[in-house]
Order: sequence, then structure tokens, then C-alpha cells
Amino acid sequence: MPFLLFNALFKHFFFYLWYLIKFDDSMPVIKLINIVGARPQIIKASAISRAIRNHHSKDINEIIVHTGQHYDKEMSEVFFDELEIHKPHYNLGVGSAGHGRQISLMITGIEDVLLKEKPDCVLLYGDTNSTLAGAVAASKLHFPIIHIEAGLRSFNKIMPEELNRIISDHSSTLLFAPTNAAFKNLMGEGFKPENSPPYSINNPKIYLTGDIMYDNTLFFAGLAEKKKAAFLEHLLLVRDSYILVTIHRDTNTDDIVRLEEIFVTLKAMAEERDIVLVMPLHPRTIVSLKTRLRKLYDELKDCKNIKIIPPVSFLEMILLEKNCRMIVTDSGGVQKESHFFKKPCIVLRNETEWIELVNNGTAKLVGADPARIRNEFNNFMDSHLNLEYPGFYGNGKTAEFILNEILLMFEKE
Repeated sequence: MPFLLFNALFKHFFFYLWYLIKFDDSMPVIKLINIVGARPQIIKASAISRAIRNHHSKDINEIIVHTGQHYDKEMSEVFFDELEIHKPHYNLGVGSAGHGRQISLMITGIEDVLLKEKPDCVLLYGDTNSTLAGAVAASKLHFPIIHIEAGLRSFNKIMPEELNRIISDHSSTLLFAPTNAAFKNLMGEGFKPENSPPYSINNPKIYLTGDIMYDNTLFFAGLAEKKKAAFLEHLLLVRDSYILVTIHRDTNTDDIVRLEEIFVTLKAMAEERDIVLVMPLHPRTIVSLKTRLRKLYDELKDCKNIKIIPPVSFLEMILLEKNCRMIVTDSGGVQKESHFFKKPCIVLRNETEWIELVNNGTAKLVGADPARIRNEFNNFMDSHLNLEYPGFYGNGKTAEFILNEILLMFEKE
């Protein structure tokens, strides 16, 4: 009799325990792996992490995997601290290497994590080698992929980023396009907005969402003013009295003719217009200047109108963007941020994924052509027109929208 009683109590106890586990609202129902590897992705992930923390901490268990694609502390670890997001649960420590070796190391590391964690879905951002590696690893193991910034196209397949975008999109189950142009690009490649659930790699769902970086800009602009109030003063910069210049893309840094034309022209324009150019230069750019254009580098350093500074933190970059007069860049992210802060932008590329900015007239594609750089520089400096900056990038709640759609698809019964 005692044995039967114990056996009955034992069964009831475990039934009760199972019931509590099954219906405990505090337990996450979705395991999501967030793959980052480069500076912009760390920043983008902060919007998703913040939305999970604020709205879905009971619904989503987020695991951050950092590939280590950007290995410089100033370009990676500092962002986790400054942006107040979780340190990565995994850091693959891949570091810099040729495309083939870097991607293969990432795929191997990501596969190991996926097999161990067995997530419900994998989040990828943008167009880096980390994105491509995540797409290959997850799709081969049949884990559903969610691609944020889907559909962006430069229509130049010489750019490694373009191939990364295309492969990642066509490996994904949920695709979140940040702009109308990106959404139309996906439709042009055969994606069907009318697809019905259940969604899969063979039956993907595409969305027009807005941009999570607009979420971040709204959130971090105030934080930057609070935490970095003395930064501009330290650089002796006054609002609207300087031009921000960023150059990092390998099509510019590795082509010495292009790089020389860009810097010679910018230096001449700064001197002619007697305006300061602030240049937080990427390490790749500095190496190219020092090793292959040393005389020009020394001239830039000696020029009173040029301030070459080390790479800055995200909050410092926001302050520089928010308070400058104009932006000159080859960065896709900085192009968008110029729009967020209502600054005209000269793009040192022949094409851009953010074509709506060019169509709007507030961004100008100039490549490395000295005449075009000079012409657009002068136009923006002399323009008395009231440039307009429409709301191309959503309402600042894109991350919440994305997470709600993920929950609808992957929530367990």
C-alpha cells in the first residue's frame, strides 16, 4: 500500500511539474540565434536585443554569436559595452583573413553552435561575410533563416557584398526589406508577397518593414548627447562648421589611384572653402595611405583644414553626424544616417543600395571622379534650397514589428 501511494504521488508530482513547465509564461518559447560579426551588425543587433528586453523577454531566448570578423577592440568589443547590449554568448574569434579562409572558418564555427543550441531560427543582418557564412551554415542544416535588410541591391556583382546579399536572401524563410525599392527588388527576383503560411525556404515570406537603424538613431541620439557631451568640444568642433568624411570600402582603399584622387580633391576643397574635414579613418584606409601614399598622408596630417582621428565609437559617430554640415562617405550605413539627421551626403561610390536617397536629391553618387566630387561639394555648400528628408525608413518601431512576425511563425503550441 505505501508503495502504491508513493507511486501515485510520484506520478501526480511529475504531472504537476510538466503542467507548470508547459504553461509557465516566464519560460521563453523561441530560441533565436543572432549572428553578428562586423561593426554595423553589432549596432543593428542592439535594436533587436533592446526590443526583446523591453517587450519579449518571456517569449524569446536570444543567443548572440559574434564571428569576430572585426577583431580590433575599438571596432568590436567596445560597442557591446557602449550600446548596453549583451556580451556575445559565443565569440568565434575568426579575425581578418582572405574571403575564402575567413568564410570557411565562420561556417565551421557557426555549424558547431547551431548543432549544440538547436535554435528555432537564425537572424542575419545585411551583407557581410558573417551574413553569408550564417546563411550557408543554417540553410545546410535546415534551420530557418531570417534576413534583416533583405532586398538591397547595388546591381554590381563585383562587390562581394552584393553576392552575400543575394545568397542570403535566397536562403531565407522570412525576409524583411527596409525600403520600398528593396521590396520591389525581391519581387523582381521571384519572391511572392502573396505566399501563405506555413513559410519555409521554399515558400518564403517577404515584408516591407522600415529600417532598424532608424530605431537605433531615435534611441541613441539622446544617449550620445548625455554620454559624449564633451566629445565635440574636445575636437574643437562647432555645430555646422565641419564636414564628416568616412572612407573604408576596399574599392577605394585598395585602389591607390582612386584613393589618391579622393583625398587630393577633398583636401583641395577643404582649403578652397576654408572648412574643416573630420576624418575618423578606418585602419585599412590608414594602412593604404601610410604604406603607398606616404607623402599625401603627411600632407593631410599637416593641413589645418583636415582632422584625421582614430575610429570613433557609435555614440561619437552619432554626434559627428548630427552636428556636421555635410557628410562624404562610401559607407552604406552612414548614407542612411545622413538622411536620419537631415544632412546632404556625397557618396564615394558608383552605385548604392539606398537608391531612394539619390532619387531624393539629398545624396549624390560621385565615385572617385575629382570633377564630380568638386561639383557636388560646391553645390551642397552653396545650396540655399530647402532639402527635404521624407520618412523612407519607417516609424522607429521596426524591431518590434520584426519580432512580432517571428513570434507568429515560430511560437510553439
